[in-house]
Amino acid sequence: MSSLNERLRADMTAAMKAKDGLTRDTLRMALTAVRTAETSGTTATELSDDEVLAVLTKEAKKRREAAEAFDGAGRTESAQRERDEAKVLARYLPAELSDADLTELVAAELAAGGFTEPRQMGQAMKQIQPKVAGRADGKRVAAEVKRQLAAG
Repeated sequence: MSSLNERLRADMTAAMKAKDGLTRDTLRMALTAVRTAETSGTTATELSDDEVLAVLTKEAKKRREAAEAFDGAGRTESAQRERDEAKVLARYLPAELSDADLTELVAAELAAGGFTEPRQMGQAMKQIQPKVAGRADGKRVAAEVKRQLAAG
C-alpha cells in the first residue's frame, strides 16, 4: 500500500475519533475513489503514490467545478461545502505553482522542446503536463502555453 494511501486512512481514523465530519467524509470519498481506481480494469492493482495523487487531484478538481456550478445556481451553502472539501484534499496535494513559476517552467519546456508555433501546442502540452501534474490546473497550463506560443 502506498504511503499516501496509508496516510489518508490514518487521517480518516483520526477524524473519526475527533468527530470531524467534514474531514472524515471527504477522506472517505477520496479513499473510495482510490479503491475504485485500483479495481478498475481487468485486474486489481495497488496504486503508487503518484497514481493516488492523480486521483486526489481529479477529486479536488471535481470539488472546484461543483462549487462554481452551485454558485451559479445560487446555492451558496452547497458551494461552500464543496470548497471546504477541496481544502481538505489540498492538504495532500503539492503546492500550486505560482503564475511566475508556471510562466518560467512553460518557457523552459518550450525552449527545450523547440516549440515555437501555436500549431505545436498539443505536442508542447504532452511534454509539459507531466512536469506540472498536480501542481497546476490544466486550463491554466494550456492558457500559458497558448500565450507563449502566440507571442513567440
